[in-house]
Amino acid sequence: MIHDHELAWNNCLALIKKNIDAQPFKTWFEPIKPIKFEKDVLTIQVPNKFFYEWLEEHYVSILKKAIKNELGSSGKLEYQILIENHRKLSTPVTTTIINKSENESKFINPFVIPGIKKIKIDHQLNPKYTFEKFVVGECNKFPTSAGKAIALNPGGTAFNPMVIYGDVGVGKTHLVQAIGNEIVSKNIGKQVLYVTVEKFTNQVIQAIRSQSVNDFMNFYQMVDVLIIDDIQFLSSRPKTQEIFFNIFNQLHQSGKQIIITSDRAPKDLIHLEERLISRFKWGLVADLRAPDYDTRLQILDKKLADVSLTLTNEIKEYICHHIKNNIRELEGVVISLVAQSTFNKRNVDMKLAKEVIRQFVSQVDKEISVENIKALVAAQFEVSVEKIQSKTRMRNVVMARQLSMYLAKNYTNSSLKMIGDSFGGRDHSTVIHSLKAIQDMIDTDQLFKDRVNAIVKKVQTTLTNN
Repeated sequence: MIHDHELAWNNCLALIKKNIDAQPFKTWFEPIKPIKFEKDVLTIQVPNKFFYEWLEEHYVSILKKAIKNELGSSGKLEYQILIENHRKLSTPVTTTIINKSENESKFINPFVIPGIKKIKIDHQLNPKYTFEKFVVGECNKFPTSAGKAIALNPGGTAFNPMVIYGDVGVGKTHLVQAIGNEIVSKNIGKQVLYVTVEKFTNQVIQAIRSQSVNDFMNFYQMVDVLIIDDIQFLSSRPKTQEIFFNIFNQLHQSGKQIIITSDRAPKDLIHLEERLISRFKWGLVADLRAPDYDTRLQILDKKLADVSLTLTNEIKEYICHHIKNNIRELEGVVISLVAQSTFNKRNVDMKLAKEVIRQFVSQVDKEISVENIKALVAAQFEVSVEKIQSKTRMRNVVMARQLSMYLAKNYTNSSLKMIGDSFGGRDHSTVIHSLKAIQDMIDTDQLFKDRVNAIVKKVQTTLTNN
């Protein structure tokens, strides 16, 4: 029997490391600290509740496997969470023991239960995925609006089926589960079911082996709203496709709502029967694009609020400039910052942000911040940065302030709102006025234009030497 908690956890890590990619391992497992090992229970410490919930949602299977392999079937894993409040740590709190039985971690086919017509289906939705927590921007406004319409009248709109497609990490699973959760909360009695294609395929295999395919299909026909995630994995599985095709037809003909996600448009799905692809096109096919800069910033703010972490505008700009496509990577950056701050007692400054970003991005772009620009302009106009940010209306300071805003808009990815915020909380209309004023002066005053060009060269030199 192993009594050394560090040895036990290191052995678990060795197994985990073989089964996941290097980056997720570094982000989600390296920050964990083993605390104790008593009576078959290994206790580990994680930075915060969000970290714990992420492990539970994404890595519970591999954790269970590692614990069982190291401690045996009676082994259990217990978490301690460090509660962070302005980087002051309170006493660790203990959460529930993670030792679900195999049946609890898998979707159970209820079609094998007698009296099937009377059962209530477990919808398998994650309650965290709601519309309230889904950040809406230009990249996802259309599918979100369609999803809300479906939630109000499932099966009663023209959006049936609804197929949402997009790259990994753009929020497809969150959106479809938000639709499902909204339906559950507002339509008492509606049978909603969320299932991944992987689980659906495993259920089909089980049904075939137990000779209960008809019961399996009858069970699915009880569902009022079926949400199928990652339909692309149905490729090259002819028997599963045939069964899904029959279920799809029965549900659609009965006016039941079908919602599907995919990593590509239906027309680009390979090794999928044409009759299925044609049915996917019956309703609405919506593209969920990678979040734009402003949307990434809003998402980042939400993630930071979840873990009670405050960052400067400059650091947030830097993160959103480099993490462009994957919302999960934004979450990973936040967790890495929290872990570094908690375990290594480091302040979350720009230096730390750059270290963390390099773990997620293969090549960090050269960048200049709004703060850099303010400093360059302040030196050129012989005023202080504080004066530029103040409310003074002195002519020289106003010109420096307006030029700083103009250069910030042209040489950073900051939004008008962020630029205004960094200049003493001015609104976007003030920024727009400044941009126009500077452009007018550049167009009509050659001396001023030369002065601006000199500052621009310094900005470009900063970018080159960064």
